[in-house]
Amino acid sequence: MRIYLYMVIKMQLKHNALWIKLGLNIAYYRKERGLTQQSLAEMSNISRNYLQRIEGGGSASVETFMSVADALDIPLCKIFEFRD
Repeated sequence: MRIYLYMVIKMQLKHNALWIKLGLNIAYYRKERGLTQQSLAEMSNISRNYLQRIEGGGSASVETFMSVADALDIPLCKIFEFRD
């Protein structure tokens, strides 16, 4: 049981790092375009609080990422390109 819990926690931490990178990418492109969280949220048809959670590493659907990418006028793949 302990090994199982360890593996679950390890996977969650790994995925958490990916969510954080996705959020950082969105924040990067938003700031690059001089947009506030409020303006990008409105352009994406989501709430500012939801965008704030996404930029902070919260999960989101592919559909939400598509809406944000469209609002930022970038290809969806840019959100998933990670810089080290």
